[in-house]
Amino acid sequence: MKIVVFGASGGMGIKVVEQALDAKHIVTAFLRTPSKIAIQHPNLTLFQGDVMNTAAVENAIAGQEVVISVLHTTRPPVPGMMETAAKNIISAMQKHSVRRIISTTGAAVPQPEDQPKVGDRLINALISIFDKNFVVDSSANVRVIQDSDLDWTIARFPRLMDGAHTGKYRVAYLGKGSGTQITRADGADFVLKELTEKKWLRKAPVVSY
Repeated sequence: MKIVVFGASGGMGIKVVEQALDAKHIVTAFLRTPSKIAIQHPNLTLFQGDVMNTAAVENAIAGQEVVISVLHTTRPPVPGMMETAAKNIISAMQKHSVRRIISTTGAAVPQPEDQPKVGDRLINALISIFDKNFVVDSSANVRVIQDSDLDWTIARFPRLMDGAHTGKYRVAYLGKGSGTQITRADGADFVLKELTEKKWLRKAPVVSY
């Protein structure tokens, strides 16, 4: 499968690229600074670009079969970056007839199916106070994807950690069996499995332990 990965140099992005290559996919890693990826593999292409650049996004998506977006807000924040990125990606997918996208975001981005418990509400409240830009821009990013006619899945993650790739985790809505953490390796595992399994098509679950 031909996959383009946006945000490929981040902690989650690198795990997605590694596992996709292990599964023998053909991977295009979209990133601003190619030197941030030390992986060398015959099935890996490094595509230098900025998600704010419409033409670059279109060129990266042309000829692909699926899109994975593991983008996250930057420090210092770029206002509207996540929303603009989603608009560019969705527009390019529609232009090049690419249907499948999996995008990642934080568990603090709310969904109607959530039933947050007291602890969930407290964590989300703290995130909204100390990282307001993340919640606002990430929520806008999710809305753009969900409003499209594409075959999307939004994978929401709680606190991401370094750690083992176990393949054992829960997939549920917030407060309905969700936990508070997951390793980046297992987050990547869900993303790649869901690409083809499509158990959560047009849904936005929380993936956690």
